[in-house]
Amino acid sequence: MRAAADRLGVGYSTLKQWIYRGRVRTTRTPGGHHRISAAELARLLGRLPAPGPEPTSPRPPSESIAILSGRNRLRGCVEEVRSDGLIGQVRLRIGDQRLTAVITADAIEELNLRPGDDALAIIKATEVMIGREAPPDPTTPPSRRSRH
Repeated sequence: MRAAADRLGVGYSTLKQWIYRGRVRTTRTPGGHHRISAAELARLLGRLPAPGPEPTSPRPPSESIAILSGRNRLRGCVEEVRSDGLIGQVRLRIGDQRLTAVITADAIEELNLRPGDDALAIIKATEVMIGREAPPDPTTPPSRRSRH
């Protein structure tokens, strides 16, 4: 279980709470210990969809938006929520990557975001830049090249 928690980027106690809340499916050993299958771990890492039928959209409250035009939606798990004054920060784990969003504290409260919750990052941007690292300069001595 500790290896699974490390792989998910969460603490052991967080993973145990997710298990107790039914967010993580496990099997139990005769001694009562929880075991997480590779398929479940992959699902938690965002590589597989949740089992079962495609969820239907619940009827939204009168003040909610039923449909959004944003197409770049990344499904993830809330890893951390911080709030200070009017601004808050939410970190999602999406597969083996992390995405941090700065949103209003009111939005955090309205969405009732808590670590372990499933959430969507909906990205709306006018520009997307793609880059590559430059190959090392062969004229630079090896000791002066940056190390990663």
